[in-house]
Parts: sequence; structure tokens; C-alpha cells
Amino acid sequence: MSYRIPFNRPTRTENDLRYIQQALEAGFLSGDGPFTKRCHAILEAAHGAPKVLLTTSCTHALEMAAFLLQIEPGDEVIVPSFTFVSTVNAFVIRGATPVFADIHSDTLGLDERQLEKLITPRTRAIVVVHYAGIGCQMDAIGAIASAHGIPVVEDNAHGLFGSFQNRLLGTFGAMSSLSFHETKNFTCGEGGALVINDSALVERAEIVREKGTDRSRFHRGEVDKYGWVDLGSSYLPSEILAAMLCAQLESRDLIQSRRQQLWDRYASELADWSAAADAALPVVPADRHHSAHMFHVMLPSVDARNVLMAHLKSKGMLAVSHYIPLNASSMGLKMGGRVGQCPVAEHAAVHLLRLPFYTQMTDEEQTDVIRAVQECPRA
Repeated sequence: MSYRIPFNRPTRTENDLRYIQQALEAGFLSGDGPFTKRCHAILEAAHGAPKVLLTTSCTHALEMAAFLLQIEPGDEVIVPSFTFVSTVNAFVIRGATPVFADIHSDTLGLDERQLEKLITPRTRAIVVVHYAGIGCQMDAIGAIASAHGIPVVEDNAHGLFGSFQNRLLGTFGAMSSLSFHETKNFTCGEGGALVINDSALVERAEIVREKGTDRSRFHRGEVDKYGWVDLGSSYLPSEILAAMLCAQLESRDLIQSRRQQLWDRYASELADWSAAADAALPVVPADRHHSAHMFHVMLPSVDARNVLMAHLKSKGMLAVSHYIPLNASSMGLKMGGRVGQCPVAEHAAVHLLRLPFYTQMTDEEQTDVIRAVQECPRA
């Protein structure tokens, strides 16, 4: 079914096609070419990171993080239950056992108050997810992780250019991952990046990303030939994808400004409706700046959520739910999870609804969505 107002339309910029054409004409398509380097420079400067490496997806960036932390069978990794499967899969495929943590009811980020009871001698990583680009409580999480000598990995698929206490999300952990999937603020269709904040991991990260070879050193003239030196895989995106992504990152101020306008308007014009409908709008604590990645509402009941979703659909508008909590998923149950283990995540799964939200959304389209929400009959 096609929708008059879809849930998402991929972000477009005026230079997308021009840069792709330039990449095609240059004949350098396989990756780590000029456009990749431009993307790296933008992201390294923004994060103040010693190295950022584009990858073929956020999933692959997380898999690289698991490689670099040398996760192996018997290790435990703490992950929030309310997240996409990539967050946990990257570590489980290395043999780790996931330890599911619940989330805060307001920000929907990992509840740091649970960490102490979840940490064991086998804990090898704590993974946080900045849900909807609203930062987790990174000072407390960092302090707990540091006290136990456990590295933190930030799954920052939602949060590029968001911040916690005026510090960019993705700069707190040893590493963080980014997503450039078509649903994200900045896209090349499918893509990601690994932000490496621990300089001790940089050299091996280049090797892991290049199929276990020291090819990156060869291209810099540091060795006279390259060969197989470690485990690895093929995580390089093509220059065509990097070209489109470069155009988007160079337009980051315009993109973020427009998305912030859309987000702020939803928050302002739905405030009275949310109070009358006993629905909750996103909560952004004063010490955080969100990335304007999505706009969600939390309905008071499953029926209310389903009624609103169906009402919008009848108007040609697609609003969607989000994750099945990992602990209650079929695979999560096999991995030691259980229903009732993460009650806040399980509540969010059946009460949360994401409204249509995309960079090129027109004022008229947003007006129609707002009116439809306000006019929805109560369950």
C-alpha cells in the first residue's frame, strides 16, 4: 500500500547526483577513495576522534567493535533490550552471551541504575543506545564502566550530532557506531561508520576492515607489500555510496536545522493533545541536545496506540511502532531472556508510535498529520 504521507522519505541534497557522477567519471569505485576520505575528515573533526572508518552498515561497525574488543565465547555483554537486533547480534556471533538491561521510561535509553547488578566477572562490554538521538546518562555509565574496567560501546545509529552535557554523542565510549541507512538523518541507502576514540585500537581497526590485511599501511607507503596479518572481513563501502554520503554530510547544518524545526513543531502543537489523551511526548532532559532523528508518542494503552495507527492509515499516513524487546523475542528467549525481565521496554513496545518524520517533509504534510492526530477518536 502506498501512503500519501509515508513514515519516511530518504533525505536528498542538491549535490547527491553530482557527486555520484563525479565518482563514476573518476573511475575509483571500490572504496577508500577521495569521497570516503572527505567523509572521514568531516566525522573525525566533529567527534575529535583519532580515526573514523566508513563501513557498509552500522551493523558492520558494531561487528568491528566486537572484533576489536576480542569478544569470545563465554564473555557477557550488557545491552539494552529496547534496540535493533544489530546491537546484540554483533556480539552474539562472536560467542558472547547477551545480558539484557531495561530502559528509562522517559528517554528510553539504558537505565544505568541497573548496571551494577548486571555486571559479573565475565562482562566484557557495556553497549548503550541513544534512542531517538536522546543521549543516555553517560557520566554515570562511564563511571561505573571505568570502576570495573569495562569498555563502553555506543550504538549511535540515531544520535549523530546529538550531545550530552555539551559533548557529542559517540565520543564517550572506546568506540561508537553510526548508521547511514535510508531512514537516518544522513543516508547513502545502506552505510555506517565506526568512530574509534581509543587510539590503541586504530591500527587493528584498519586491518579488520581490510579483510585482515595491512593494505591501508601499504597505500600509505608504510610497507612495500601487504598480506594477511589478522582476522577481518570486507567492511568498505564503495565510492558511489561515499559520494552520496559526502554530499549529505556537507549539508549537515541545513538538514539538522530543518529536522529540528519539524521536531519542535510536533512537540509544540501536540502538547495540548497529549495532555488530553494521556499520551507522553518525547522527553529531552535539560543537559541533552537530541539529534532530531524521530518523533514518537507513547499512548496510554495498546488499544489507544492501535486506534491512532489505524486512524492515520485511513488518512493515507503511515505511523509505525518500533522494537520487539530483545529479551522477549524468539531469539532472545533462546539466549536466556524471559518475558517480564525488562518491563519498561516491554511496555514501550506496545504503547509507542512513531509519527511520519523526514527531512523533506513539507509544512502542509506536517499540518495534515498534526490535525489527524488531534482529531483521532479515543479508544
